[in-house]
Amino acid sequence: MAGLLTTAGGSATATAGQVALTFAEQMAVGAAVGLGGGWALKRFMQKVPLPNEGLYPLRTLAGAFVVYGTATAAHGSGFLAVFTAGILLGDARAPYKREIERFHAALSSLAEIVAFTLLGLSVPLGTFAAQGAWADGLILAALLVLVARPLAMAVLLWPLRLRAGERVFLAFAGLKGAVPILLGSFALSARLPHSQQMYDVVFVVVAFSVVVPGALVPTVARKCRIPMRAQELEPWALGVRLRDRPEGARRVVVEPGSPADGRAVGDLDLGEHVWVSLAIREGHLLPASGATRLEAGDEVLLLTDPEQARDPTGPFRP
Repeated sequence: MAGLLTTAGGSATATAGQVALTFAEQMAVGAAVGLGGGWALKRFMQKVPLPNEGLYPLRTLAGAFVVYGTATAAHGSGFLAVFTAGILLGDARAPYKREIERFHAALSSLAEIVAFTLLGLSVPLGTFAAQGAWADGLILAALLVLVARPLAMAVLLWPLRLRAGERVFLAFAGLKGAVPILLGSFALSARLPHSQQMYDVVFVVVAFSVVVPGALVPTVARKCRIPMRAQELEPWALGVRLRDRPEGARRVVVEPGSPADGRAVGDLDLGEHVWVSLAIREGHLLPASGATRLEAGDEVLLLTDPEQARDPTGPFRP
């Protein structure tokens, strides 16, 4: 009997180790595919023109599908691959990037609406009490809000220079949304044991996160002395189409306490190869003349000589 138990225990340990190794391999393959696919898609976006500007957002969407499919075919994590590729493309300079960002922002909002709608339609509230989903979900949500996330954020934010109030706010404002719903739907569609109960628990956790921490975000921000302001809509945009990449264009924001804060454009030490071509204050255009006095928060468009080694943004930083 002892030998049998020992054999069973060893088999269970080996199985757990195999699962952990498989998970690590999937993550490694997904990260590798994401890095390679993101680099390839970046080069493709910068080098290959398309006949219509509406095709550029569709190209990035098709590229995400290709990266996901490649990682899945290689037995890797498709989600991690797309996430990694997205990080690489986020800071890349590419044609029609503003249109690409708007398209994917709208698509992301639509996907979240669909996910929450499907969550509400697929959760039978009558079975919650019988399966204990309310109690399990509330306990899990409380542990996430009060224990798990604060501890994780304390470790991750330890190297950063943040005030105590900023650390508390980041630890509190961890809202749950579409990703847990998507993962729960995978377990439900795979017909795993207790998948319906897990899906119900996900519903409770997401609902608790949206209703309780989500409603308290302004209050916690005020208590932690985190500045918040209402974001006004800016329906009008000024854009200029260029055939070649604007190498010398730089967009900067005047920071408080910088040499440009409170000074006229003509008094700034910008050098001979830097020109202030456009200034925006609170959504309004300013005349970019030498007598224009800049303030903190103003957005300034600079035209520079790309061959000059001097950083033109120095006067706009403290």
